[in-house]
Amino acid sequence: MSKESLENMFACNVFNDVVMRSRLPKNIYKSLKKTIDEGVPLAPEVADIVANAMKDWAIEKGATHFTHWFQPMTGITAEKHDSFISPNGEGRIIMEFSGKELIKGEPDASSFPSGGLRATFEARGYTAWDCTSPAFFKDNTLCIPTAFCSYTGEALDKKTPLLRSMEALSKQAIRVLRLLGNSTTTQVVAMVGPEQEYFVIDKKLYEKRKDLILTGRTLFGAKPAKGQELEDHYFGNLKDRIAAFMAEVDQELWKLGVLAKTKHNEVAPAQHELACIYRTTNIATDHNQLTMETLKKVANRQGLVCLLHEKPFAGVNGSGKHNNWSMATNDGQNLLDPGKTPHENEQFLLFLSAVIQAVDEYADLLRVSSANPGNDHRLGANEAPPAIISIFLGEQLTDILKQIENGGAKTSKVGGELKLGVTTLPALPKDSTDRNRTSPFAFTGNKFEFRMVGSSASIAEPNTALNTIVAEILSRIATRLEKAKDIDAEIEKIVTEIVKKHKRIIFNGNNYTDDWVKEAAKRGLPNITSTVAAIPALISDASVKLYEKHSVLTKEELHSRYEIYLENYSKIVNIEALTMVEIAKRQILPASLKFAGKVASTVASLKSASAKSKAAEKLLSELTVTIDSFGKNIDALELALNKLKHHDSALKQAQYYRDVVFVTMGKLRADGDLLETLVDSDIWGIPTYAELLFNI
Repeated sequence: MSKESLENMFACNVFNDVVMRSRLPKNIYKSLKKTIDEGVPLAPEVADIVANAMKDWAIEKGATHFTHWFQPMTGITAEKHDSFISPNGEGRIIMEFSGKELIKGEPDASSFPSGGLRATFEARGYTAWDCTSPAFFKDNTLCIPTAFCSYTGEALDKKTPLLRSMEALSKQAIRVLRLLGNSTTTQVVAMVGPEQEYFVIDKKLYEKRKDLILTGRTLFGAKPAKGQELEDHYFGNLKDRIAAFMAEVDQELWKLGVLAKTKHNEVAPAQHELACIYRTTNIATDHNQLTMETLKKVANRQGLVCLLHEKPFAGVNGSGKHNNWSMATNDGQNLLDPGKTPHENEQFLLFLSAVIQAVDEYADLLRVSSANPGNDHRLGANEAPPAIISIFLGEQLTDILKQIENGGAKTSKVGGELKLGVTTLPALPKDSTDRNRTSPFAFTGNKFEFRMVGSSASIAEPNTALNTIVAEILSRIATRLEKAKDIDAEIEKIVTEIVKKHKRIIFNGNNYTDDWVKEAAKRGLPNITSTVAAIPALISDASVKLYEKHSVLTKEELHSRYEIYLENYSKIVNIEALTMVEIAKRQILPASLKFAGKVASTVASLKSASAKSKAAEKLLSELTVTIDSFGKNIDALELALNKLKHHDSALKQAQYYRDVVFVTMGKLRADGDLLETLVDSDIWGIPTYAELLFNI
């Protein structure tokens, strides 16, 4: 593809600033930009003109419909399509789209998760245009990013709290910057660059796995002879089908203005990664949803299937979503950029300290923001950070903080150069600190990488939590500085206090070791090992106080999310358990009995011929014992599911699913996986891990 073709392709399906500037009258464009950049209310007459320009632009591209594209609590996007057509009174039609239709939509809200915010029969809900995220053209439809709320105004989506948290962070960061002498910055924006991991497998094999179809992960599957032990897949040469798939994904994303930058093979076989360049958190969140959707669509077109589940295959690495987060001013400063001499960078040290205190004080909220049933399989495994929240700062910053704790920072360790010992190879500038892939929250030069987020999750929730907790600490800092007689002295005092009080959260070592788990316990750091254990943090007194103070979520909205997340956990495990029973009874058990019968016939025929086979008898014995155990565990799982009616609260039901149903599923799986290794592959009939992972 030529440079000119790529430039023409990028964002060709986005109603972005370039398109607005060319299609809107100057006064309308300026008014809309004030709304986008400064939050000034949008006048109805402006909305009408913008709507008409959007309609004309979309129709020129072939659009017949428009939709308010929103993100309900299901975790995926939703859209209701309305056509542009209106009757003209003469038996024909005209194409219309008003400012009212642009600004406000009314999808039926009764069937979306509400967590008790309204009764099921109360159907009215509203979508409201989010003008800070540009509209786009997709599937012959004009898609308008929107927020989603109930008839009484409560947030029923993931975008609304995110937008609120962005405003809260900006407000408190501006307070601090003003006290530091900055009079030019008018907005501080949370910036995010998400990395998306995923698996790609052959569609024909996928269609033979009911567990993958219904749950997104394999509920049975014996470990193959080869997995990821040789580490030969990581950054390896792209296979032709994968390269073609990635190329089409890139092009589709570029058309939508998604800054897809990096693509490569990940550690596990059939696993890959796509990373995007930084955008404002709101746009990055929308773009990540589009990325996940595009990965699935393109894979399907090419006879493949993209799996976004956090752990689709047991025993090999699962998939995460690394959320690279920073704060930037609208006049070009990265507030987490340490500069060349970070020990002298007062502003950086203050904002860094705020993040450290926020993460330590509200670790439970970060943990719940990354919690879902799929991620429970991944967190703590060798490819993901543990469920313990800690911060990696690296050698340079850790040394500076130690100096501060001991009376004041005087020096900054510098990286220097790496000389590789070959004259034709250039000397490489050495970074001031290494990277730590085992850390859940790692500083990586000028940003923090939150590595706990699951691959299937929306990044709205972790960023809502991050924005809000940092806004809270900045609020406290600003209040202290506003009362201080000597600002510089007070800043030094604040940073020193934070370092001394919250240094327990800083850990630069290997987060995977048992020693760290013990050390973290000594430090008093929480180790929240499951989604069910994490969710109650949402409705703690501290959480309610925090979110209400910054107008991000009300007490009612938090309780709603608490109920939704618990119910979602129970529903997911229930679906998995029912699917497991069906596969066990209708596929694995019949195949195992059929093969056992063949082996029994062989043993009997050998005996009648006075020719015994110890190998055959041993196989028959092992088959018989395992089949009996398998049958008992099917019964046990069905019994566990039948007992659920006795639990009346969402928390108790979720705990039951975790402690009883999920544990019983593990026992059934162990027998099923053993049977896979015993039964003739021609009789087994279910695609194995070796086929699924190494078929492309």
